[in-house]
Amino acid sequence: MGGLDVRMRDVVCRHGRTEAVADVDLEIAAGERVALTGTNGSGKTTLLRAVLGLHRQTTGSILVGGREGRSPAEWAWRRRACAWIPQKPAAGRFPLLGSELLAASGAPAEATAAAERLGVAPLVGRPLHTLSGGQLQRMYLARAIGCIAAGAELLLADEPTAALDFDGQSEAADVLTSLPVTLIVVTHDRALADRCDRVLEMAAGRLREVR
Repeated sequence: MGGLDVRMRDVVCRHGRTEAVADVDLEIAAGERVALTGTNGSGKTTLLRAVLGLHRQTTGSILVGGREGRSPAEWAWRRRACAWIPQKPAAGRFPLLGSELLAASGAPAEATAAAERLGVAPLVGRPLHTLSGGQLQRMYLARAIGCIAAGAELLLADEPTAALDFDGQSEAADVLTSLPVTLIVVTHDRALADRCDRVLEMAAGRLREVR
């Protein structure tokens, strides 16, 4: 099992004057699968975005693979080291095709093969905005698999099964938890959380371990 370790110390994230994440300390071992649960607005998505460096109002320390990201070069490395499945996948302002999304993974052949396994290969020639929510999630999962083939060792996934039916949720959960990377997944899907090594609950920006 591959993967990168993640260490957070005294992490605080704000939206303006509102504290969304409060003094989070967390250690995740390389190759570990961790589920983040909790109500909407509890800070889960903000925490994932902070790991990626996408949330600027962040203080404290977040190390990925022992690297903190204090320079543009370090942040560029982190973005290559992380695969990302957003909660609300963007269809794009321009007619971005499924094939173009997969090519952006850095390993288009592997991403396309994943799209085939996930049943969305016939859709790669269509603009993303024409896909259903479930089809779009599968396409972004295929892109993440391509990112991993290209060298990413940490997968951050935000509600990756929310738009899928029951069978699709089970299939996606099997794929997500079988990948040879460290996984941090925000989910309300109990079956997906049960497949993870640890389950953490977030409330009012604070974490507690559930299992």
